[in-house]
Amino acid sequence: MAGMNEPGTALYTAEQVRDLDRRAIHEFGIPSYELMTRAGHATLDALRAHWPRVQSLTVLCGPGNNGGDGYVVARVAKAVGLRARAIALADPAGLTGDARRACDDFIAAGGRCEPWTPAALDGEVIVDALYGTGLAREVTGDAARLIDAANASRRPIVAVDIPSGLHADSGSVLGTATRAALTVTFIGRKVGQHLGAGPEHCGRIVFDALEVPGATYAGMAPVARLLDERDVLQVLPRRRRAAHKGDHGHVLVIGGGPGMPGAARLAGEAALRAGAGLVTLAVHPDNVGSAAARPELMCVAARSVDEIAGPLSRATVVAIGPGLGQDEWARSLLEAAIASGRPLVADADALNLVAAAPRALDRWVLTPHPGEAARLLGRSSAEVQSDRLQAVRELQERYRGTIVLKGAGSIVAGPAGTTPAICDRGNPGMAAAGMGDVLTGIIAGVAAQCGDLDQAARAGVLVHAQAGDLAAAHGERGLLASDVIAQVRACVNPA
Repeated sequence: MAGMNEPGTALYTAEQVRDLDRRAIHEFGIPSYELMTRAGHATLDALRAHWPRVQSLTVLCGPGNNGGDGYVVARVAKAVGLRARAIALADPAGLTGDARRACDDFIAAGGRCEPWTPAALDGEVIVDALYGTGLAREVTGDAARLIDAANASRRPIVAVDIPSGLHADSGSVLGTATRAALTVTFIGRKVGQHLGAGPEHCGRIVFDALEVPGATYAGMAPVARLLDERDVLQVLPRRRRAAHKGDHGHVLVIGGGPGMPGAARLAGEAALRAGAGLVTLAVHPDNVGSAAARPELMCVAARSVDEIAGPLSRATVVAIGPGLGQDEWARSLLEAAIASGRPLVADADALNLVAAAPRALDRWVLTPHPGEAARLLGRSSAEVQSDRLQAVRELQERYRGTIVLKGAGSIVAGPAGTTPAICDRGNPGMAAAGMGDVLTGIIAGVAAQCGDLDQAARAGVLVHAQAGDLAAAHGERGLLASDVIAQVRACVNPA
């Protein structure tokens, strides 16, 4: 997947981006002040594209190079006829290097630096250029008060490179952080913008490479990348006209324990909509009637392991866990599925059973939410959420196969040597019952067609999120898992 790691999708740590800056300056001869100037122009261009009628800006300038970017924004804004106030967090006399030059150029162009007062936040749009990616300590004092006032102003905020107070690597909030409507980020995308609180604080993210040469990125392996449409296209190509259902795999969904008939059916329907040729549900006898209500689904009453021996022998891939339960019946079915040698997609109660009796397999995809991940790792959900990228790496090292850590910014981590992938699609409406079952079915359905679990997990996560966004077109609140299933077909048939 190395071909997908170009700057537009690659995600880097703050230190890696600083190294990319140094390469652009020292190896390719781009003056550092030229990069700062380009960053200021890029920020204003993105701001005006987003709010084309804006007439006034309040630019919050910090004591370092991020503040220098802000002074460039203010200067260029004045040059194009906008009213721009530059609010200095610290005495501009203490600025050095490029930041000092940017401030001096702003003053020479007729601007003036003002101290912060609540009344100063009167621009139609606030530009946050207080702190950049180097921030690693908690924001306190006047800086915290200024950030909180900007957040409370009800004015849209544009963050320069990264919202002030957001950790560039983990996405954690360092005491307080600006809540931007738009973040314009430079040279390399920061991984923390897509982890933890990152999506909540960054808003829409616009990336600008500032015209640095492509060779700047040579040999710089990103820590992660963003999923994109190519993840779907490479595993779900256009079908041959002579294709038949047997060409597209047979998914066996094992679940639907007593009192839980719906989960297995949701997974089965999602697998069909993802393009699987055949889908069989193996459920508790009590649930056969409910699970088989979709006529395209085959159904088996799994009284014991013996009843699933035949379906297991015919399956291309097995999805296990939706509504499974954790009793002896459930444990016996999980052990039979593992012993079958078939590729597995495991979710929900299957994960809880694995946590109780850990083992490692190369031929499975595990799809935990943070609580399930915590049980698999023997720690708290809060610890998992505090460093999601590290948590998914540890899960993959411990359980092998491919791990999908679900949540806002789901992460897919495959075998060693593959770059973890983060999904920046999806919406809060998908925090609803049955969504995980749908994801399990989609991944299994894609795997049945392409025969590669890791690639199926990446494609499935993206398809699930895209379908969720389509389903939320008329509102996020009240979104149902079945609404998402109805949109899956459009997402597995990309133009």
